[in-house]
Amino acid sequence: MIICRSPLRISLGGGGTDLPSYYKENEGFVISAAINHYVYVTINRPFKDGIFLKYSEIENVKKASDIKHKIIREALLLENLKIPKLEITTLADIPSGTGLGSSGSFTTALIKALYAHRKHHIYHSDLAQLACKIELDLLKEPIGKQDQYIAAYGGITCFDFNKDGNVTVSPLKVDINTIYDLEDNLLLFFTGFTRSASDILKDQNDKTETNNINMLNNLHYVKNLGIKIKTALENGDTQLFGEYMHEHWENKKKRSPGMSNSQIDGYYQYGLKNGAVGGKIVGAGGGGFLMFMANDRNKLRHAMNKIGLSELRFSFDFEGSKLVLSS
Repeated sequence: MIICRSPLRISLGGGGTDLPSYYKENEGFVISAAINHYVYVTINRPFKDGIFLKYSEIENVKKASDIKHKIIREALLLENLKIPKLEITTLADIPSGTGLGSSGSFTTALIKALYAHRKHHIYHSDLAQLACKIELDLLKEPIGKQDQYIAAYGGITCFDFNKDGNVTVSPLKVDINTIYDLEDNLLLFFTGFTRSASDILKDQNDKTETNNINMLNNLHYVKNLGIKIKTALENGDTQLFGEYMHEHWENKKKRSPGMSNSQIDGYYQYGLKNGAVGGKIVGAGGGGFLMFMANDRNKLRHAMNKIGLSELRFSFDFEGSKLVLSS
């Protein structure tokens, strides 16, 4: 049995500039952080020939091209198995559609498990590139690259997305006290809404590809704000980070009418009045988790619990995609 896991993530700055439609012309910059909630993939070798899949559905097929789950299908087609004999099961700590990068986490965990099943090692950079190939190149999803890269590498990490498609990876240079401050005061609350990141990002992608000046200016602004967030965090100024996050959210909402709604806006304003410095919806927008930087975390927790929002507690993951068991 093979068990692999990849972490989910929160985006700390520059989100949206990791889409090819933007970085191929302007270069992108994102700070992302892996958290200790995971997507797991297990692989067994069954006695019977065939491919047996267990996720939110159950599939039993003879060949990879017949698989309905598009990511598993493309990953197995790349493996080019002549007589497939596989049982793949997937589990996740958090459901998909909540803005924590579950698709990228799943794809990296699946690839790592397939490599481990064949007794092969894959490096972080190759793992991230292959996950991006499946989701962006083969499946043509209108998404960015940060999810696959942060799932592969883990940590609190800066990604420069270069015009040629290469990605420069470097850890954010924060001290341990800043990490503890973020883990103590960066709080996640589930809004109750789930959504497809592809649906939200398609509008941004289409406007960027047609050089919509408002969209491009918005993304330029967010990228520069991401660079300011990097400096603030490396200086240990989490208060300023919270203020920048508020600024980021106000600009992010201008990208698409589906980015927020009146209920999310109400939750956000309530958080600001009850102990939060700033915050935003994590991920593409439209639902999922609200993330706040708190200056009074107990007050904020009590207030959000009072209006029925569940908190997801977390710490950072510094391992990235990982082989958990091989037997």
